Amino acid sequence: MTETDQSYHIARYSFLAKLLHWSFVVLFAYGIFKQVDTIEQLEEISFLQFEIIFALVFLVFLIFRFFYMFRTQKTSLPPNTPTAHKLAAKVVHFSMYICLAGIALSGLAIGCFFWLGLKSGLIINSLIWIHEVTVSLIYWLICLHIVAAIYHRLKQDGVWNSMVPIWKENTN
Repeated sequence: MTETDQSYHIARYSFLAKLLHWSFVVLFAYGIFKQVDTIEQLEEISFLQFEIIFALVFLVFLIFRFFYMFRTQKTSLPPNTPTAHKLAAKVVHFSMYICLAGIALSGLAIGCFFWLGLKSGLIINSLIWIHEVTVSLIYWLICLHIVAAIYHRLKQDGVWNSMVPIWKENTN
């Protein structure tokens, strides 16, 4: 790595960017852990209200994170990164935001329609399908994201160090 490339990597993600990233990982993991197993669970009003509040908090957090990252942070990819890799990184990141928003929005729609008494039929089944598809897609995107992070860790190009607080690269 040249001195120019190293100086490029000194400007890493901010503390807030890292905090948002890892807090979101915890929030998402919690959402997976406490997920709704069957729609009948929403019959319990306190559970339904919690799910709606959780989805709203998740969505607000996601929107804040998206705009903060988009407006204040630059990529940590080295300048010599191939264009195809840069494009792939953007596509995966934007797709992750879209899927995560889709999960929250479809979950909110399911909860709202359920609350209004629409507990079965084409609309609710379609919303459940959208929710399940976006959840499946986000798993694949998260896997791609992790594989890319490990790739950069093995490549030792500074990308790993820009966001991950453990197993630091030796940049000497």
